[in-house]
Amino acid sequence: MRKYNYMRPILLIVTALLVKNLVTLVCGLLGMEAAAAENMGFMSMVLAALILYIRMTKSRRK
Repeated sequence: MRKYNYMRPILLIVTALLVKNLVTLVCGLLGMEAAAAENMGFMSMVLAALILYIRMTKSRRK
């Protein structure tokens, strides 16, 4: 557990939640139904988390 970076998982979670809230809000403002906007927000959250995780691990390997 030497040199464990606590900021990486926190950054990943915060970014995913912010993306989910932002996409849900924008979809709601554009007139999408609440359930569909929530689903779109969840899909964007998963995609943002995957992209951020891949970028973090790629920079750590080098």
